[in-house]
Amino acid sequence: VTQFKMPEDFISVLDKQAVGPTTEVFIESDFLVQSFKPKVQIPFERLPGQNPRKVEVERRRRLYLTLDIAELLASKGIDSNQLMPRHYDPDNIPAIEETKDSIFPIYLPLKVFDNDEYDCRTPEEWISLGLEPGSSDRKPVPGKALLPTDDVLGHEDPKSQELIYEWINVGVLDYDKKTELYFVHKTDEKGLVRDEEGRPILNGGITPEG
Repeated sequence: VTQFKMPEDFISVLDKQAVGPTTEVFIESDFLVQSFKPKVQIPFERLPGQNPRKVEVERRRRLYLTLDIAELLASKGIDSNQLMPRHYDPDNIPAIEETKDSIFPIYLPLKVFDNDEYDCRTPEEWISLGLEPGSSDRKPVPGKALLPTDDVLGHEDPKSQELIYEWINVGVLDYDKKTELYFVHKTDEKGLVRDEEGRPILNGGITPEG
């Protein structure tokens, strides 16, 4: 029987059988596909001539992925590095003639201006986007956070004058109702949310040992 004999250059034969692009996702990710889907207030059954719900969801998803909060703020003349309050330094106050802006430092935290009245999801709904159907493990949810580039100094003194704050891709792990704060973890160079041993961080970082 010679019909089932494999050719020596079997890989090249497979390459020639490529039929075109595929929608399969080959990039490894610690985020679920559903965590990128926007919330839309559209009925599941549409009238003839109207866009189907899936089309509207996909269009908004692609639109939101093109938006960058750092670029949006910069277009309004806002420096993201100046959004975090710093320690008052009376020795380095510029003269009024040398600056066009106010000489007083920023001292109000961002949470003073926070308004969640128009949020499309509650914090619990955002966190639940990491739940995969049929699995008990909750994965992180993708997001961006204004964090210091220096993790060591950032933990020791978040208001240090030497820190540089940037919008950084993170995985949202958990939410604290009492403090109304999210617990996030920076993504690595591959966009993954891993611990020091390279394992995916699940269930808000809580281990079986607690």
